[in-house]
Amino acid sequence: MKKLVFVLFAGIIAFSGCADTVTETVTYMINEPVFMSAKSFRESVNVTTKAVVISNYGKMCFFNGYIYISENEKGVHIIDNRDPSSPKNVGFIEMIGNADLAIRNGKLYADSFIDLIWFDISNPASPKLEGRLENVFQGVVPMPENGFGIDYRYINNYDGSEGIIVGWKLNSRTEEVTYETEGSWWERNIWGNQIFFETTDMASPNSGSFGGNKGGGSVGINGSMSRFALYDNYLYSVINNYMSVIDLSGSEPVKAVENIYIGMNVETIFNYKDNMFMGTPTGMIIYSVADPLKPEYMSMVWHVFGCDPVVVEDDIAYVTVHSDNFCGQNANDLMIYDVSNVKSPKHIVTYAMTKPKGLGIDNGTLFICDDGLKIFNAKDPQTLMANRLAHYSGMEGFDVIPFNNVLMMIADKGLFQYDYSDLNKINLISVLPIVR
Repeated sequence: MKKLVFVLFAGIIAFSGCADTVTETVTYMINEPVFMSAKSFRESVNVTTKAVVISNYGKMCFFNGYIYISENEKGVHIIDNRDPSSPKNVGFIEMIGNADLAIRNGKLYADSFIDLIWFDISNPASPKLEGRLENVFQGVVPMPENGFGIDYRYINNYDGSEGIIVGWKLNSRTEEVTYETEGSWWERNIWGNQIFFETTDMASPNSGSFGGNKGGGSVGINGSMSRFALYDNYLYSVINNYMSVIDLSGSEPVKAVENIYIGMNVETIFNYKDNMFMGTPTGMIIYSVADPLKPEYMSMVWHVFGCDPVVVEDDIAYVTVHSDNFCGQNANDLMIYDVSNVKSPKHIVTYAMTKPKGLGIDNGTLFICDDGLKIFNAKDPQTLMANRLAHYSGMEGFDVIPFNNVLMMIADKGLFQYDYSDLNKINLISVLPIVR
Protein backbone atom coordinates (compact mmCIF):
# COMPACT_ATOMS: atom_id res chain seq x y z
CA MET A 1 0.00 0.00 0.00
CA LYS A 2 1.09 3.57 -0.56
CA LYS A 3 2.30 5.58 2.37
CA LEU A 4 0.55 8.61 3.74
CA VAL A 5 2.73 11.39 5.06
CA PHE A 6 1.56 13.60 7.89
CA VAL A 7 3.17 17.00 8.20
CA LEU A 8 3.37 19.17 11.27
CA PHE A 9 3.92 22.78 10.27
CA ALA A 10 6.25 24.33 12.76
CA GLY A 11 8.26 27.13 11.22
CA ILE A 12 11.30 28.37 13.00
CA ILE A 13 9.93 28.53 16.51
CA ALA A 14 11.04 31.05 19.11
CA PHE A 15 10.83 29.55 22.57
CA SER A 16 10.41 31.63 25.72
CA GLY A 17 13.33 32.42 27.95
CA CYS A 18 16.83 33.68 27.26
CA ALA A 19 19.12 31.47 25.23
CA ASP A 20 21.95 31.65 22.74
CA THR A 21 21.18 30.96 19.08
CA VAL A 22 23.11 28.87 16.58
CA THR A 23 22.94 28.97 12.79
CA GLU A 24 23.75 25.80 10.91
CA THR A 25 23.70 24.65 7.31
CA VAL A 26 21.40 21.65 6.92
CA THR A 27 21.05 19.39 3.87
CA TYR A 28 17.95 17.22 3.54
CA MET A 29 15.89 15.30 0.96
CA ILE A 30 12.38 16.41 0.01
CA ASN A 31 9.71 15.53 -2.57
CA GLU A 32 8.92 18.37 -4.96
CA PRO A 33 5.75 18.25 -7.09
CA VAL A 34 5.54 16.95 -10.65
CA PHE A 35 2.81 18.61 -12.72
CA MET A 36 0.59 17.60 -15.61
CA SER A 37 -1.36 20.18 -17.54
CA ALA A 38 -5.02 20.33 -16.50
CA LYS A 39 -6.04 19.58 -20.09
CA SER A 40 -3.87 16.45 -20.34
CA PHE A 41 -4.93 15.31 -16.88
CA ARG A 42 -8.63 15.60 -17.69
CA GLU A 43 -8.26 13.95 -21.09
CA SER A 44 -6.37 10.96 -19.70
CA VAL A 45 -9.42 8.86 -18.72
CA ASN A 46 -9.54 5.68 -20.78
CA VAL A 47 -11.88 2.68 -20.65
CA THR A 48 -10.79 -0.66 -22.04
CA THR A 49 -12.76 -3.90 -22.27
CA LYS A 50 -9.53 -5.88 -22.11
CA ALA A 51 -8.29 -7.22 -18.80
CA VAL A 52 -5.49 -5.28 -17.14
CA VAL A 53 -3.39 -7.16 -14.61
CA ILE A 54 -4.25 -6.20 -11.02
CA SER A 55 -0.97 -5.22 -9.39
CA ASN A 56 -2.25 -3.67 -6.17
CA TYR A 57 -5.39 -3.71 -4.06
CA GLY A 58 -7.66 -0.91 -2.92
CA LYS A 59 -11.31 -0.01 -2.36
CA MET A 60 -14.05 -2.07 -3.95
CA CYS A 61 -17.74 -1.80 -4.82
CA PHE A 62 -20.19 -4.58 -5.76
CA PHE A 63 -23.10 -3.93 -8.13
CA ASN A 64 -25.35 -6.25 -10.15
CA GLY A 65 -22.94 -9.15 -10.30
CA TYR A 66 -19.82 -7.06 -10.95
CA ILE A 67 -17.00 -6.04 -8.60
CA TYR A 68 -15.20 -2.78 -9.26
CA ILE A 69 -11.75 -2.71 -7.61
CA SER A 70 -9.73 0.49 -7.34
CA GLU A 71 -6.01 0.29 -7.91
CA ASN A 72 -4.81 3.29 -5.97
CA GLU A 73 -4.13 6.39 -8.10
CA LYS A 74 -4.37 4.33 -11.32
CA GLY A 75 -7.99 3.39 -11.94
CA VAL A 76 -10.68 0.73 -11.51
CA HIS A 77 -10.60 -2.94 -12.51
CA ILE A 78 -13.89 -4.47 -13.67
CA ILE A 79 -14.57 -8.03 -12.48
CA ASP A 80 -17.46 -10.10 -13.84
CA ASN A 81 -18.57 -11.91 -10.68
CA ARG A 82 -21.90 -13.31 -11.79
CA ASP A 83 -20.34 -16.71 -11.09
CA PRO A 84 -18.35 -16.16 -7.85
CA SER A 85 -16.64 -19.51 -8.29
CA SER A 86 -15.10 -18.25 -11.54
CA PRO A 87 -14.61 -14.44 -11.50
CA LYS A 88 -13.30 -12.86 -14.69
CA ASN A 89 -11.22 -9.71 -15.08
CA VAL A 90 -12.98 -8.05 -18.04
CA GLY A 91 -11.86 -4.43 -18.20
CA PHE A 92 -10.23 -1.37 -16.71
CA ILE A 93 -11.04 2.32 -16.25
CA GLU A 94 -7.81 4.28 -16.32
CA MET A 95 -8.15 7.30 -13.98
CA ILE A 96 -5.16 9.15 -12.59
CA GLY A 97 -5.55 9.75 -8.87
CA ASN A 98 -8.45 7.39 -8.21
CA ALA A 99 -9.01 5.97 -4.72
CA ASP A 100 -12.76 5.70 -4.10
CA LEU A 101 -15.94 4.90 -5.97
CA ALA A 102 -19.68 4.58 -5.49
CA ILE A 103 -22.56 3.36 -7.68
CA ARG A 104 -26.13 4.68 -7.84
CA ASN A 105 -28.86 4.24 -10.46
CA GLY A 106 -26.54 2.78 -13.06
CA LYS A 107 -23.89 5.48 -12.63
CA LEU A 108 -20.39 4.91 -11.30
CA TYR A 109 -18.88 7.89 -9.47
CA ALA A 110 -15.13 8.00 -8.83
CA ASP A 111 -12.59 10.49 -7.56
CA SER A 112 -9.59 11.57 -9.62
CA PHE A 113 -7.50 13.59 -7.15
CA ILE A 114 -9.45 16.88 -6.97
CA ASP A 115 -12.20 15.95 -9.47
CA LEU A 116 -15.30 13.72 -9.48
CA ILE A 117 -15.83 11.64 -12.65
CA TRP A 118 -18.95 9.67 -13.51
CA PHE A 119 -19.76 6.87 -15.95
CA ASP A 120 -22.85 5.16 -17.35
CA ILE A 121 -22.59 1.46 -16.43
CA SER A 122 -25.84 0.24 -17.97
CA ASN A 123 -23.42 -2.20 -19.59
CA PRO A 124 -21.45 -3.06 -16.43
CA ALA A 125 -18.43 -4.39 -18.31
CA SER A 126 -18.11 -1.34 -20.56
CA PRO A 127 -18.56 1.96 -18.68
CA LYS A 128 -19.15 5.10 -20.74
CA LEU A 129 -17.57 8.34 -19.54
CA GLU A 130 -20.28 10.95 -19.04
CA GLY A 131 -18.71 13.90 -17.28
CA ARG A 132 -16.47 15.48 -14.69
CA LEU A 133 -17.04 17.86 -11.79
CA GLU A 134 -13.84 19.81 -11.36
CA ASN A 135 -12.12 20.92 -8.15
CA VAL A 136 -14.69 19.37 -5.84
CA PHE A 137 -12.28 17.65 -3.43
CA GLN A 138 -10.09 19.91 -1.36
CA GLY A 139 -6.30 19.66 -1.36
CA VAL A 140 -5.93 16.10 -2.64
CA VAL A 141 -2.45 15.20 -3.89
CA PRO A 142 -0.64 11.91 -4.56
CA MET A 143 1.40 10.36 -1.78
CA PRO A 144 5.10 9.53 -2.24
CA GLU A 145 6.37 5.99 -1.80
CA ASN A 146 9.97 6.79 -0.95
CA GLY A 147 9.55 7.65 2.73
CA PHE A 148 10.56 11.31 2.41
CA GLY A 149 8.44 14.34 3.15
CA ILE A 150 6.38 16.54 0.81
CA ASP A 151 7.15 20.20 0.14
CA TYR A 152 3.97 21.58 1.68
CA ARG A 153 5.36 25.10 1.74
CA TYR A 154 5.28 25.04 -2.05
CA ILE A 155 1.87 23.40 -2.24
CA ASN A 156 0.21 25.80 0.18
CA ASN A 157 1.21 28.71 -2.05
CA TYR A 158 0.27 26.96 -5.29
CA ASP A 159 -2.27 28.80 -7.46
CA GLY A 160 -2.93 26.03 -9.99
CA SER A 161 -1.23 27.78 -12.88
CA GLU A 162 1.29 24.98 -13.47
CA GLY A 163 -1.33 22.23 -13.76
CA ILE A 164 -2.32 19.27 -11.58
CA ILE A 165 0.13 17.66 -9.15
CA VAL A 166 0.38 14.02 -10.29
CA GLY A 167 3.64 12.89 -8.68
CA TRP A 168 6.83 13.76 -6.86
CA LYS A 169 10.52 14.19 -7.62
CA LEU A 170 13.01 13.66 -4.81
CA ASN A 171 15.54 16.48 -4.52
CA SER A 172 18.25 17.50 -2.10
CA ARG A 173 18.11 20.92 -0.42
CA THR A 174 20.58 22.89 1.62
CA GLU A 175 19.33 25.61 3.98
CA GLU A 176 20.60 27.71 6.85
CA VAL A 177 18.54 27.26 10.01
CA THR A 178 18.74 29.12 13.29
CA TYR A 179 17.65 27.69 16.62
CA GLU A 180 18.17 28.31 20.31
CA THR A 181 20.70 26.14 22.07
CA GLU A 182 18.41 25.60 25.07
CA GLY A 183 15.43 23.31 25.04
CA SER A 184 14.77 19.70 24.18
CA TRP A 185 16.02 17.79 21.14
CA TRP A 186 12.45 18.01 19.78
CA GLU A 187 12.44 21.80 20.07
CA ARG A 188 15.90 22.14 18.57
CA ASN A 189 15.12 19.92 15.60
CA ILE A 190 11.94 21.60 14.36
CA TRP A 191 13.46 23.18 11.29
CA GLY A 192 12.59 23.75 7.69
CA ASN A 193 8.87 24.17 8.60
CA GLN A 194 8.32 20.44 8.51
CA ILE A 195 8.39 17.39 10.73
CA PHE A 196 7.43 14.18 8.94
CA PHE A 197 5.58 11.19 10.29
CA GLU A 198 4.90 8.15 8.14
CA THR A 199 2.30 5.44 8.20
CA THR A 200 0.81 2.84 5.89
CA ASP A 201 -2.48 1.18 5.07
CA MET A 202 -4.78 3.96 6.17
CA ALA A 203 -8.02 4.69 4.45
CA SER A 204 -6.42 6.05 1.38
CA PRO A 205 -6.29 3.61 -1.08
CA ASN A 206 -8.26 4.45 1.07
CA SER A 207 -12.33 3.89 3.33
CA GLY A 208 -18.21 3.32 4.01
CA SER A 209 -20.70 0.88 2.95
CA PHE A 210 -24.19 1.90 2.07
CA GLY A 211 -26.08 0.54 5.04
CA GLY A 212 -29.10 -1.55 4.21
CA ASN A 213 -28.87 -1.67 0.41
CA LYS A 214 -28.85 -5.06 -1.29
CA GLY A 215 -26.25 -4.55 -4.01
CA GLY A 216 -28.55 -5.86 -6.72
CA GLY A 217 -30.84 -2.86 -7.04
CA SER A 218 -30.04 0.78 -7.62
CA VAL A 219 -27.13 1.21 -5.20
CA GLY A 220 -23.80 -0.61 -5.01
CA ILE A 221 -22.21 -2.00 -1.86
CA ASN A 222 -18.85 -0.63 -0.75
CA GLY A 223 -16.36 -2.10 1.66
CA SER A 224 -15.76 -0.62 5.09
CA MET A 225 -12.60 1.24 4.01
CA SER A 226 -14.47 3.58 1.68
CA ARG A 227 -14.50 7.37 1.97
CA PHE A 228 -17.68 7.52 -0.18
CA ALA A 229 -21.21 6.91 1.09
CA LEU A 230 -24.68 7.45 -0.38
CA TYR A 231 -27.84 8.68 1.29
CA ASP A 232 -31.03 9.66 -0.51
CA ASN A 233 -29.96 11.64 -3.61
CA TYR A 234 -26.57 12.60 -2.23
CA LEU A 235 -22.99 11.38 -2.32
CA TYR A 236 -20.98 12.08 0.83
CA SER A 237 -17.20 12.05 0.66
CA VAL A 238 -14.68 12.49 3.48
CA ILE A 239 -11.21 13.59 2.39
CA ASN A 240 -8.60 15.67 4.23
CA ASN A 241 -10.75 16.52 7.27
CA TYR A 242 -13.65 17.75 5.12
CA MET A 243 -16.99 16.30 4.08
CA SER A 244 -18.17 17.06 0.55
CA VAL A 245 -21.87 16.72 -0.32
CA ILE A 246 -22.71 16.09 -3.99
CA ASP A 247 -26.30 16.28 -5.26
CA LEU A 248 -26.95 13.40 -7.68
CA SER A 249 -30.63 14.10 -8.36
CA GLY A 250 -30.16 16.04 -11.59
CA SER A 251 -28.78 15.16 -15.00
CA GLU A 252 -25.28 15.94 -13.70
CA PRO A 253 -23.77 15.92 -10.20
CA VAL A 254 -23.66 19.29 -8.45
CA LYS A 255 -21.73 20.31 -5.37
CA ALA A 256 -24.63 20.85 -2.96
CA VAL A 257 -22.96 22.87 -0.18
CA GLU A 258 -19.54 24.21 0.71
CA ASN A 259 -17.19 21.59 2.12
CA ILE A 260 -17.96 20.89 5.78
CA TYR A 261 -15.02 20.80 8.18
CA ILE A 262 -15.10 17.60 10.23
CA GLY A 263 -11.50 17.47 11.45
CA MET A 264 -9.90 14.44 13.04
CA ASN A 265 -8.49 13.27 9.66
CA VAL A 266 -11.61 11.25 8.80
CA GLU A 267 -10.62 8.01 7.06
CA THR A 268 -13.83 6.03 6.46
CA ILE A 269 -17.57 6.61 6.27
CA PHE A 270 -20.51 4.21 6.66
CA ASN A 271 -24.19 5.02 6.19
CA TYR A 272 -26.69 3.47 8.61
CA LYS A 273 -30.29 4.67 8.68
CA ASP A 274 -30.05 8.48 8.45
CA ASN A 275 -26.63 8.72 10.07
CA MET A 276 -23.05 8.71 8.87
CA PHE A 277 -20.56 6.80 11.00
CA MET A 278 -17.03 8.04 10.39
CA GLY A 279 -13.79 6.39 11.43
CA THR A 280 -10.89 8.61 12.50
CA PRO A 281 -7.50 7.90 14.10
CA THR A 282 -8.88 8.90 17.49
CA GLY A 283 -12.46 7.68 17.46
CA MET A 284 -15.82 7.16 15.77
CA ILE A 285 -17.79 10.29 14.86
CA ILE A 286 -21.54 10.18 14.17
CA TYR A 287 -23.34 12.79 12.05
CA SER A 288 -27.05 12.87 11.27
CA VAL A 289 -28.02 13.47 7.63
CA ALA A 290 -31.75 13.58 8.31
CA ASP A 291 -31.41 16.97 6.65
CA PRO A 292 -29.08 15.87 3.83
CA LEU A 293 -27.73 19.38 3.19
CA LYS A 294 -27.07 20.13 6.83
CA PRO A 295 -25.17 17.22 8.38
CA GLU A 296 -25.43 17.57 12.16
CA TYR A 297 -22.89 16.36 14.70
CA MET A 298 -24.37 13.77 17.06
CA SER A 299 -21.47 12.40 19.10
CA MET A 300 -17.96 11.02 19.14
CA VAL A 301 -16.59 7.91 20.79
CA TRP A 302 -12.91 8.31 21.66
CA HIS A 303 -10.47 5.41 21.60
CA VAL A 304 -6.75 4.76 21.58
CA PHE A 305 -4.91 6.18 18.60
CA GLY A 306 -5.41 3.93 15.57
CA CYS A 307 -6.83 3.50 12.08
CA ASP A 308 -10.44 2.43 12.21
CA PRO A 309 -13.23 1.47 9.82
CA VAL A 310 -16.75 0.96 11.21
CA VAL A 311 -19.84 -1.02 10.18
CA VAL A 312 -23.28 -1.05 11.82
CA GLU A 313 -26.15 -3.53 11.98
CA ASP A 314 -29.18 -3.65 14.29
CA ASP A 315 -27.96 -0.57 16.20
CA ILE A 316 -24.64 -2.25 17.02
CA ALA A 317 -21.45 -0.65 15.69
CA TYR A 318 -18.27 -2.66 15.14
CA VAL A 319 -14.99 -0.73 14.98
CA THR A 320 -11.51 -2.10 14.34
CA VAL A 321 -8.29 -0.36 15.33
CA HIS A 322 -4.97 -1.57 13.98
CA SER A 323 -1.38 -0.68 14.71
CA ASP A 324 0.89 0.44 11.92
CA ASN A 325 3.65 2.88 12.78
CA PHE A 326 2.19 6.34 13.46
CA CYS A 327 -1.35 5.22 12.78
CA GLY A 328 -2.04 2.85 15.61
CA GLN A 329 1.09 2.29 17.63
CA ASN A 330 0.42 -0.94 19.55
CA ALA A 331 -3.39 -1.01 19.56
CA ASN A 332 -5.09 -3.89 17.72
CA ASP A 333 -8.68 -4.18 18.83
CA LEU A 334 -12.28 -4.82 17.89
CA MET A 335 -14.58 -2.46 19.77
CA ILE A 336 -18.35 -2.91 19.88
CA TYR A 337 -20.87 -0.16 20.74
CA ASP A 338 -24.61 0.16 21.23
CA VAL A 339 -25.61 3.08 18.96
CA SER A 340 -29.38 2.90 19.39
CA ASN A 341 -29.01 6.43 20.78
CA VAL A 342 -26.59 8.08 18.36
CA LYS A 343 -26.18 11.03 20.71
CA SER A 344 -24.91 8.76 23.46
CA PRO A 345 -23.26 5.54 22.19
CA LYS A 346 -22.50 2.95 24.86
CA HIS A 347 -19.41 0.78 24.86
CA ILE A 348 -20.26 -2.92 25.08
CA VAL A 349 -16.96 -4.77 24.85
CA THR A 350 -13.44 -4.62 23.40
CA TYR A 351 -11.52 -7.62 22.09
CA ALA A 352 -7.81 -7.89 21.35
CA MET A 353 -7.01 -8.71 17.74
CA THR A 354 -3.83 -9.42 15.78
CA LYS A 355 -3.92 -6.53 13.28
CA PRO A 356 -7.50 -5.98 12.08
CA LYS A 357 -8.47 -3.84 9.10
CA GLY A 358 -11.70 -3.94 7.08
CA LEU A 359 -14.82 -5.68 8.33
CA GLY A 360 -18.38 -6.51 7.33
CA ILE A 361 -21.59 -7.67 8.99
CA ASP A 362 -24.48 -9.69 7.53
CA ASN A 363 -27.41 -10.86 9.60
CA GLY A 364 -25.32 -11.36 12.72
CA THR A 365 -22.29 -12.87 10.99
CA LEU A 366 -19.20 -10.70 11.41
CA PHE A 367 -16.25 -10.85 8.99
CA ILE A 368 -12.93 -9.26 9.99
CA CYS A 369 -9.70 -8.94 8.01
CA ASP A 370 -7.39 -10.02 10.82
CA ASP A 371 -4.47 -12.40 10.37
CA GLY A 372 -6.17 -13.31 7.11
CA LEU A 373 -9.94 -13.60 7.59
CA LYS A 374 -11.85 -14.34 10.79
CA ILE A 375 -15.59 -15.04 10.89
CA PHE A 376 -17.75 -14.81 14.03
CA ASN A 377 -21.30 -15.36 15.14
CA ALA A 378 -21.98 -11.87 16.54
CA LYS A 379 -25.55 -12.35 17.77
CA ASP A 380 -24.29 -11.80 21.31
CA PRO A 381 -21.36 -9.36 21.36
CA GLN A 382 -20.41 -10.48 24.86
CA THR A 383 -19.68 -14.03 23.68
CA LEU A 384 -18.26 -13.22 20.25
CA MET A 385 -14.76 -14.64 20.80
CA ALA A 386 -16.22 -17.96 21.92
CA ASN A 387 -18.26 -18.12 18.73
CA ARG A 388 -15.63 -17.95 16.01
CA LEU A 389 -16.91 -19.81 12.98
CA ALA A 390 -13.78 -19.89 10.82
CA HIS A 391 -10.27 -18.55 10.40
CA TYR A 392 -8.44 -18.45 7.07
CA SER A 393 -4.78 -17.35 7.10
CA GLY A 394 -1.96 -17.07 4.59
CA MET A 395 -2.97 -13.69 3.20
CA GLU A 396 -3.28 -10.13 4.51
CA GLY A 397 -6.92 -9.13 4.16
CA PHE A 398 -7.72 -5.46 3.53
CA ASP A 399 -11.52 -5.21 3.18
CA VAL A 400 -14.65 -7.31 2.72
CA ILE A 401 -18.14 -7.18 1.23
CA PRO A 402 -20.65 -9.83 2.37
CA PHE A 403 -23.62 -10.28 0.03
CA ASN A 404 -26.11 -13.05 -0.66
CA ASN A 405 -24.07 -15.68 1.23
CA VAL A 406 -20.86 -14.83 -0.63
CA LEU A 407 -18.03 -13.03 1.14
CA MET A 408 -15.77 -11.00 -1.18
CA MET A 409 -12.39 -10.11 0.36
CA ILE A 410 -9.65 -8.04 -1.24
CA ALA A 411 -6.23 -8.98 0.11
CA ASP A 412 -2.56 -8.63 -0.71
CA LYS A 413 -2.64 -11.84 -2.74
CA GLY A 414 -5.89 -11.32 -4.60
CA LEU A 415 -9.68 -11.34 -4.49
CA PHE A 416 -10.81 -14.20 -2.23
CA GLN A 417 -14.43 -15.40 -2.15
CA TYR A 418 -16.15 -17.65 0.38
CA ASP A 419 -19.54 -19.34 0.43
CA TYR A 420 -21.12 -18.87 3.87
CA SER A 421 -24.61 -20.19 3.07
CA ASP A 422 -23.89 -22.92 5.62
CA LEU A 423 -22.20 -21.28 8.61
CA ASN A 424 -21.07 -24.69 9.81
CA LYS A 425 -19.22 -25.30 6.54
CA ILE A 426 -17.81 -22.05 5.13
CA ASN A 427 -15.86 -22.75 1.95
CA LEU A 428 -13.31 -20.89 -0.17
CA ILE A 429 -14.78 -20.91 -3.68
CA SER A 430 -12.33 -18.82 -5.74
CA VAL A 431 -9.20 -16.68 -5.76
CA LEU A 432 -8.47 -14.07 -8.43
CA PRO A 433 -4.74 -13.39 -7.98
CA ILE A 434 -3.01 -10.03 -7.71
CA VAL A 435 0.17 -10.06 -9.79
CA ARG A 436 2.97 -7.85 -8.46
